[in-house]
Amino acid sequence: MTITTDLEAANAQYAASFTKGHLPIPPKRKLAIVTCMDARINVFSALGLSEGDAHVIRNAGGRASEALRSLVISQRLLGTEEVVIVHHTDCGMLTFSDGDIRAKIKEELGEDASGIQFLPFGDLEESVREDVRFVRESRLVRGAVSGYVYQVESGRVVRLDE
Repeated sequence: MTITTDLEAANAQYAASFTKGHLPIPPKRKLAIVTCMDARINVFSALGLSEGDAHVIRNAGGRASEALRSLVISQRLLGTEEVVIVHHTDCGMLTFSDGDIRAKIKEELGEDASGIQFLPFGDLEESVREDVRFVRESRLVRGAVSGYVYQVESGRVVRLDE
């Protein structure tokens, strides 16, 4: 038995009382959030959002450069006007380098991953500032951009102003 059996059962319960099929495609609050894929982050609860309020774009580390394609679609096609970058404490991206993961892939899979930028970082706050700068300097994304660190230990977000 795999986890998918549990997921399917949970979905059946969810769908039985589902009432949000009427929500429009564009997010109500015209907001796009870029954050980490870390399973400890419940973006909607942490930021007081509901389904339909915002696009949430997740990837390892919450890196804006990897999210650029989604941000452009979010703004140009779906009307978002503001971008929020959220990285977090105790992030796995602080624990390795590109060289480390490339060596692991070579050892475990026998494959060459030298063409992939994994985008790890050594300084959490600086990674947020870098990503905020990246989005602000992009000619493909417009509007307000702010950055935060989510503290996995407390559930709080701390704004990082430039």
